[in-house]
Amino acid sequence: MKINFSFLLILTGFCVYAQNRTISIRVNEPVADVQPTMYGVFFEDINFGADGGIYAELIKNRSFEFTKPLMGWKVEQKPFREGAVMVINRQEKEHSSNPRFLRVKLENTHKDALVMTNEGFRGMGIKQGLRYDFSMMYRTSASGIKMHIDLVNQSGQKIGGTVVTVQGGKDGWQKQEVSFNATAGEPKGKFSISIEGNGTIDLDMISLFPSDTWKGRPGGMRADMIQMLADMKPGFIRFPGGCIVEGFNLENRYQWKKTIGPLEDRELIINRWNIEFAHKPAPDYFQTFGLGFFEYFQLAEDIGAEPLPILNCGMACQFNTAEVTPMDQLDPFVQDALDLIEFANGDVNTTWGRKRAEMGHAAPFNLKFMGVGNENWGPQYLERLEVFKNAIRQKYPDFKIVGSSGTDPNGERFDLLNTSMRKMGIDLIDEHFYRKPSWFLENAQRYDSYPRTGSKIFAGEYAGHDERVPAGGPTKNNWRAAMAEAAFLTGVERNAEVVQLASYAPLFAHVDGWQWSPDLIWVDNLRVYGTPSYHVQKLFSLNKGTKVLPVQSNNDVLAGQDSLYASAVFDADRKEVIIKLVNAKPQSEAVNFSLEGIKLNAKEAIVSVMAYANDLLSNSLENPFAVVPVESSFPVKAKGTVYYSPGYSFSVIRIPVK
Repeated sequence: MKINFSFLLILTGFCVYAQNRTISIRVNEPVADVQPTMYGVFFEDINFGADGGIYAELIKNRSFEFTKPLMGWKVEQKPFREGAVMVINRQEKEHSSNPRFLRVKLENTHKDALVMTNEGFRGMGIKQGLRYDFSMMYRTSASGIKMHIDLVNQSGQKIGGTVVTVQGGKDGWQKQEVSFNATAGEPKGKFSISIEGNGTIDLDMISLFPSDTWKGRPGGMRADMIQMLADMKPGFIRFPGGCIVEGFNLENRYQWKKTIGPLEDRELIINRWNIEFAHKPAPDYFQTFGLGFFEYFQLAEDIGAEPLPILNCGMACQFNTAEVTPMDQLDPFVQDALDLIEFANGDVNTTWGRKRAEMGHAAPFNLKFMGVGNENWGPQYLERLEVFKNAIRQKYPDFKIVGSSGTDPNGERFDLLNTSMRKMGIDLIDEHFYRKPSWFLENAQRYDSYPRTGSKIFAGEYAGHDERVPAGGPTKNNWRAAMAEAAFLTGVERNAEVVQLASYAPLFAHVDGWQWSPDLIWVDNLRVYGTPSYHVQKLFSLNKGTKVLPVQSNNDVLAGQDSLYASAVFDADRKEVIIKLVNAKPQSEAVNFSLEGIKLNAKEAIVSVMAYANDLLSNSLENPFAVVPVESSFPVKAKGTVYYSPGYSFSVIRIPVK
């Protein structure tokens, strides 16, 4: 239920009753800096987050490299001719990363006698009136072959297309490009090619992109999904994962060097989430790497976020094969890390800096830190991390290294990693916690006792997982979980001297293709919405401030007393005191704010409130704004402002000061 502000009693200069909780904020005694990187986003290619997600390619299996070469395609012939359509596996060394192509033999074939249809990623989202850009690689000695290219709706009707006559007689592969407009919209469309003519034609890299990509880049990213990230103004973006960094074995690991350069030279691999969960099979889930490391760096630059790549440390997923590279064979993995820093930061005269420039970005990306390993653990991880650390520090002394604390936030495994990495001098320790909402409430003081010096913390993957799950359906991103996350983040913010980065995970999920839930942002082929957790993360990110201010109630931090949680920052740029307050109980609470050591610069404060009596409420594609912040203003005075915090609420209060 959305709170109506007419029922919120917000009083100023009111006599403070005995039951009111007084919160003192010493504005003139900041205790720590808030890092610009504090709140960011963690991207992993899970839940069809890349192919079928932010990478806007509409054709599935465009180069016929899936395990089943024609997966995603349907070939229809009238009449059927054996051998008219064949998958060819070329053995030339220069095509080792893209060995397959399709050979079509035509014998005076008429229109609609040979039709190839691609189903897209759970269908194709088509927008009426939008331009679509088609391209393909082809090779033929014949002339006069025509290709009828069409978008098709669920009823089989054509909703936009064009005709291409290919030019034969040239040696080698050629590229054909053409654009056309859609005449109608369709949430789950398809794409078809009808080929007519006489002769043989080879086809590869058959591609279709909408023209409204992010920043209008040809072959780029889905704009509405990226806009959701840009709206958060994240301090960093961690990529490419996650578990895909490790792979289920080392052959399946993510190798960044295979994700740059011309698209046709990027070597496709199976996505480990293809086979990870028996109850959620995704046999068509692969990584084409059209979204590669160059594009990740470019995206970070676009949205003003620091890039934070994670690289394999010579270990595969320890839940799958636990495969490791022998220590005496670790050099190529370490060299990949050194070369990535050069790719991101080297000038155009360096080997990898030149490759970046050839891709269209001569200026460096100014990479500052990198993660070594993801959710790896044990002495085998620590000895490999030591090798990476020594090699990176020797060449780049100021470069920051992020180490893994494993899969859990406590226990013997965590204690070994945490203690060892601090002794090793690792800059940032990556902690992960997927837990019940109650855990987040109970651990709001987790970082109060952490050392103020030495290694800092990256709260790299967190999410509240509520137990009330419909059988077979996704774990809901409900308000209960988001509110608990907000309470935990007040503790993160209070300890900004310790925690320098934090990100919810996973980031994206397709409603028809998810493997893991809950997730921050959900999409279908045309729509996108943010969960309650998204709006909580966004409120923290947009109001992170620059200095942490001491917040006390009864001479103690407010972290669970009467189910209240609070933190405060000063924003030097906006000249505001920003208070974040969570009331995790169903009853409203009167809270008296006392600002010390500062003068007000306005008679009103701005408050953004998320307050819902039904803590199981969540957003959906049909109702994307069921749980969102509501902004209002209320009068304030320097001494004694009483704010009535609604039950089950998260409030962000911005007070202008001198």
